[in-house]
Amino acid sequence: MAQDKPAAAQSRFTGPQPGQHKKGGPGPAFAAIDLGTNNCRMLIARRAGRSFRIIDAFSRIVRLGGGLTETGKLNDAAMDNVVSALGVCAEKMNRREVVKYRSVATQACRLADNGPELMARIKTETGLDFDIITPEEEARLAVLGCLDLMDESYDVALVVDIGGGSTELSWVDLAQWRARGGFESGGRPPIRTWASAPVGVVTLSERIPEAEHPDDWYEAMKDFAAEAIRTPRGARKLKTLFTSGRAHMIGTSGTITSVAGVHMGLPRYERSLVDGSWMTAADARAACLDLASKDIDGRAANPVIGRDRADLVLAGCAILEVVMDKWPVEKIRVGDRGLREGLLLNLMQKPKRRRRRNAKGAGSSSAPKAAE
Repeated sequence: MAQDKPAAAQSRFTGPQPGQHKKGGPGPAFAAIDLGTNNCRMLIARRAGRSFRIIDAFSRIVRLGGGLTETGKLNDAAMDNVVSALGVCAEKMNRREVVKYRSVATQACRLADNGPELMARIKTETGLDFDIITPEEEARLAVLGCLDLMDESYDVALVVDIGGGSTELSWVDLAQWRARGGFESGGRPPIRTWASAPVGVVTLSERIPEAEHPDDWYEAMKDFAAEAIRTPRGARKLKTLFTSGRAHMIGTSGTITSVAGVHMGLPRYERSLVDGSWMTAADARAACLDLASKDIDGRAANPVIGRDRADLVLAGCAILEVVMDKWPVEKIRVGDRGLREGLLLNLMQKPKRRRRRNAKGAGSSSAPKAAE
């Protein structure tokens, strides 16, 4: 008697069907998947003006980077978690009739010797193609996903994406963007420079275990993060904008949303209250120190943190405090958004049109053709 296939193998993305999305319908659906060191997340959305409207979402903690710093490889249980989670994503994409998608993997798969092996397994079992993206592309996508959180009254924004395996920082020139018309212009602000530090909430927690530093764990993590996060040459001339109060920070990660939720004293996490909110740097530090004063059970008892994040949240707080030490700001904008939103905006961008040129190089009078 034939055995049933594993659940993950039954949920494969089959791609768009011909004849879908006729004129007058709800419009095509696009999907973006971010496979990080700790989480697997997906958004499905439709165009809505210059932005989009989310119609489905998925998030699951997969702990892909667990043990990676020790072994250099992704462990079998974590890879099973990933394939199972992506089976759910594939099923949702089929149901929503997704016409175009992009799936990316970040630091854990960049570092792991068997990262390509996981990518091949995902393709075989779920039908999904993945790109292992560079730290630079990861940083740029996070900036793109946070465009409407940037306050153009400032001259620069520092976008901070604290992940499971790395932390990306991007210095965005708001003064030049403002001169070009800012967000309303439809253009994208220039990124003056960026940096990626090989330290995230999973890797830092593993490098500096709580059990080995019962009295000074938090300070030990801050010391390690301070060594790992370096200032790129192109950012040094921007220092005066931070010390003179002409810069603000945008945080985009589970760390910053957790810190904001703790600061607000929320009885449970609510994205609508957190995303787009502002904190002072002092408020953020106070929330971090409140969490640092508790043991793991105390952190887990906070309804915004819970048991799933209790062992990792302090590593994120340590990284956040180090960034604030190095790049002082008065205010922080909180983003429950980032890389996935950047992927969606890129997917939905309509191709630019260009005019054909005749053999002599003169402008052609023929109808313009969409760029390839």
